[in-house]
Amino acid sequence: MLLLDLLFPNRCLECNRIIHHDEVVCELCFDQIHFTHHHYAENNLLTEKCRLLFPVENTFALMQFEEDSTSQKIIHQLKYGGRQKIGKIVAKWTLDNLDFNHAKPDLLVTVPLHSKKQKERGYNQLHLFADTVSEQIKIKCDHTLIKRNFYKKAQAQKNREQRVFKENLFSITKSISNQHILLIDDVFTTGNTMSAVAWQILKAGNNKVSILVMAMD
Repeated sequence: MLLLDLLFPNRCLECNRIIHHDEVVCELCFDQIHFTHHHYAENNLLTEKCRLLFPVENTFALMQFEEDSTSQKIIHQLKYGGRQKIGKIVAKWTLDNLDFNHAKPDLLVTVPLHSKKQKERGYNQLHLFADTVSEQIKIKCDHTLIKRNFYKKAQAQKNREQRVFKENLFSITKSISNQHILLIDDVFTTGNTMSAVAWQILKAGNNKVSILVMAMD
């Protein structure tokens, strides 16, 4: 490891300083990240956005997702840069700021990639993040409860076809009821994807949904 560190040192995504191999940004750049300071069990901006789309119990977003921001660079590297271990780092930041305050969910569930997309990328960027959270809070994580049915994005569809496509974009793979599910994704933007998944969970039985994302737009 020492030789690899010398030959290929890990560098801060923001300022390019050499940093420890288990870090993603240096201390100075970490202090520049815009954290939301959300409280999971209290209303916040993400809660308000979600409730315009679907019934939600609690929500938490770790960071603000802004153009050319450090948070954007971190998530871009996690998703497209092949740096899966960033998910574990961001999970640790999340756990340092997330307090369920007696509102713990029963199950963690990740938003899936289409199988073809996951094969192309080599991994789902949410899995290591969610597994790290799951291990620390002692709640099971299920990566297979939700299935993404289509490879193309809904934006490629038209009018009624687009609506039907959106309604059938995801499906439930097994029976589930009377569960409080914490739905996990990387970034909350329009909320369309999260809404499509949430409604599948809600319609499957007497379930409740809460939301955890790394960042919100």
